Amino acid sequence: MQAFVDTSWAPGAASLRAGTSATTVRCQPGLSLSEHYAAVRARTEALVAALGPEDMVVQSMPDASPAKWHLAHTTWFFETFLLGPNVPGYEVFDAEFGYLFNSYYEAIGPRHPRPLRGLLTRPPTDRVIAYRHHVDTHMRAFLAGAVGPELEALVRLGFAHEEQHQELLVMDVQHLFAQSPLKPAFDPAWSAPAPGPTGRFRPVGGGPVRIGVVDEPFAFDNEGPRHTVWLEPFEMADRLVTNGQWLAFMALGGYRRADLWLSDGWAQRQEEGWESPLYWQHDGEAWSHMTPGGWRPVDPDAPVTHVSYYEAEAFARWAGARLPTEAEWEHAMRTRDDLEQVDDVAWQWTASSYSPYPGFRAADDAVGEYNGKFMIGQMVLRGGASVTPVGHARISYRNFYRPGQRWMFSGVRLARDPAFTPDGDRLAFLRDTLAGLSSSPKTFSPKYFYDGAGSDLFEAICVTPEYYPTRTETALLREIAPALATGIPQGAVLLELGSGASDKTRMLLDAAPWISAYVPVDISAAALDGAVTRLREAYPSLAVYPVVGDFTQAIEVPKALAGRPVVAFFPGSTIGNFTPAEAIALLRSVRERLGPGARFIVGADQVKDVDVLLAAYDDAAGVTAAFNRNVLVRIDRELGGDFDPEAFEHRAVWNAELDRIEMHLVSREAQRVTVAGQSFAFAAGESIHTENSHKFTPASFARLAEAGGWRIEREWISAAPAFGVFSLVAAS
Repeated sequence: MQAFVDTSWAPGAASLRAGTSATTVRCQPGLSLSEHYAAVRARTEALVAALGPEDMVVQSMPDASPAKWHLAHTTWFFETFLLGPNVPGYEVFDAEFGYLFNSYYEAIGPRHPRPLRGLLTRPPTDRVIAYRHHVDTHMRAFLAGAVGPELEALVRLGFAHEEQHQELLVMDVQHLFAQSPLKPAFDPAWSAPAPGPTGRFRPVGGGPVRIGVVDEPFAFDNEGPRHTVWLEPFEMADRLVTNGQWLAFMALGGYRRADLWLSDGWAQRQEEGWESPLYWQHDGEAWSHMTPGGWRPVDPDAPVTHVSYYEAEAFARWAGARLPTEAEWEHAMRTRDDLEQVDDVAWQWTASSYSPYPGFRAADDAVGEYNGKFMIGQMVLRGGASVTPVGHARISYRNFYRPGQRWMFSGVRLARDPAFTPDGDRLAFLRDTLAGLSSSPKTFSPKYFYDGAGSDLFEAICVTPEYYPTRTETALLREIAPALATGIPQGAVLLELGSGASDKTRMLLDAAPWISAYVPVDISAAALDGAVTRLREAYPSLAVYPVVGDFTQAIEVPKALAGRPVVAFFPGSTIGNFTPAEAIALLRSVRERLGPGARFIVGADQVKDVDVLLAAYDDAAGVTAAFNRNVLVRIDRELGGDFDPEAFEHRAVWNAELDRIEMHLVSREAQRVTVAGQSFAFAAGESIHTENSHKFTPASFARLAEAGGWRIEREWISAAPAFGVFSLVAAS
């Protein structure tokens, strides 16, 4: 592997890949081994240039090593494996260093115990630097001569070895600095990986695929031999899991649910008291964490790092996905060009244990100890990190750590199986769909309307001439927003259930600029992504914590916002989609989650002329009909159904006895459909009851609120077509 040095590094500054002050080592044909050697060695010394002598000697835990030891060990490698055996008459710099700075090479001889490296106050740092310069002088002379293919391969192994220790050095110093109450920065110029949108799953084909290193100037022995594996089709996330998603995992009890965790992981979580990723701390108001750039706020949009395999696996279960195998990871990276954050953010845990490829055999000499003897009890990570030297990693690169380790820059990329993946959301969709089609009469849950297309169609419904609720409620909210704001405490968190496009939210945010954070909860990731992007552009100082989920489940305010007053917002008369019993259960659930003194702003459509109601739910342009039938399209796509959406007619019906509009999909003919391998018969004219929209009077809504543990503090009813907004307080 050839390289050149980007000399933008400023002397005296630590140099990391993600920082603007980084010295980077890149693949560049045409440079000599000597030039590549100089580049790698210079970067190591640049990394420690800003460290003091005291920083260089301390070892913060047994897994870490002092910075001084890294400087000496990487030098010992070149002296032991290249200069000593190949330069006649070479004299070692110090005979004691072989014992002090050998890491794990049993064939070389005994060594100082790893957990005690931090006790090596001698030799002092200046002698270690002198050791490096001594070896550098002899290596330059050695590389100036003829170097055969076998020795060149060993030299390149030395380069890769030192680059690995450059990353380890950053990890170890960051861990050391995190123990200090001063929280010093390793590199103040370090810039965190750029945040981005929520990731999406991309399909990846299966079949027999080739895995392993190919056409690389250098690779470790564990990256081969290249071999064939069989993969079933799967889906891979195009971005890494974010801090915001991890905050949701934490808020919903991810660290308290043993059912999500592997047994050994749960035991370690309990023993070590894990409640968040490594380095995270909560100050009572917000989360912060240690980075190479020092102590910084946790950015919800940035990828999560410093999580163990156990945490990654638990998160994947919670998210209804899984970790990819290393073969899946490599195949996806080789065959798709739309996967981001591959090797510049965090190493990505895989579901694969670290074991030899078919046909692997370690060399019989000391260098053969480099990888092979560690192939037990460890898990493979793929990719690369923000602190990995540029050009060091490859698609075939196999990093490995024990499943409980967290101080490395490790993150999470999710995978899942297509169509019938056993993820929570899809399992619930499948379960509810099969149950609804098996009932009499047949029913669907309306919450499954809101995939990406469904959310877009609903926004289109809201601007049809017939659909009055959105226009009427919006006008009413605009008028009463100042009055609503008087009930919103200073620094409050606004929690919106079923947030959709979050358009109505803006009126509250404008009327109450003292709202400190906004937590939109929606089942549609696509709708949430668009809304959050627009809100962050419009309200740059507002903290936004999006939660993709079903708000009828146990959605909680993120832990980062604990202790702040919360006002829940539930516009759009969505409460009318529930049966009275379901609405009461939801009201009680929100009451219990928000606690005493909570406030709840609810929009509720009012009873009115039947013709007005029917037109609103069966517009002349057919947008509502398309919205209703879209759930059949989604079932076909996600659950393997074979519905013909056009074989079902959209129908809106007023149920006077229950004060509700009902939406149905009516079979135009006798037919049979299949979902997930189960067959369901429809008679001509038989319907699927897809949605209710209950209408209220002020009195009926007051009774509903009271049954749910709330009392109406104020109410506003618009002019015809009547719509109501109710400000509720928790009943004592």
